[in-house]
Amino acid sequence: MSFSRIRFKPARRQGGFTLLEMLAVIVLLGIVATIVVRQVGGNVDKGKYGAGKAQLASLGMKIESYALDVGSPPKTLQQLTEKPGNASNWNGPYAKPSDLKDPFGHAFGYRFPGQHGSFDLIFYGQDGQPGGEGYSADLGNWE
Repeated sequence: MSFSRIRFKPARRQGGFTLLEMLAVIVLLGIVATIVVRQVGGNVDKGKYGAGKAQLASLGMKIESYALDVGSPPKTLQQLTEKPGNASNWNGPYAKPSDLKDPFGHAFGYRFPGQHGSFDLIFYGQDGQPGGEGYSADLGNWE
């Protein structure tokens, strides 16, 4: 009687990634994504602040155009979009309602009569509040 030996081949490891390898990749992707978002987020704020400066100048010119037609700057910024009852030479609208908000979504500050000129137009920056530093710093049409 002869016995034949049955040889078992060791199981080959299937190709693929282990759970630990997958978790390591996910963590690394999360770290890279966080870094990218922070870098891009800073550039977005810088761009919005620059656009706010340009919009401040543009809105100032619209106020001056209103003043040339009517004889004095408007009492409120809304008078650039809607004709006031007492303005006979009003040739507006001089601005769209969306022009009265800065790129951060805050209303521009406005004073008539102004402390620095016939009117003061103020861009309050990222925080929308008076004062601040960096992208929250205020800018006025007199600067």
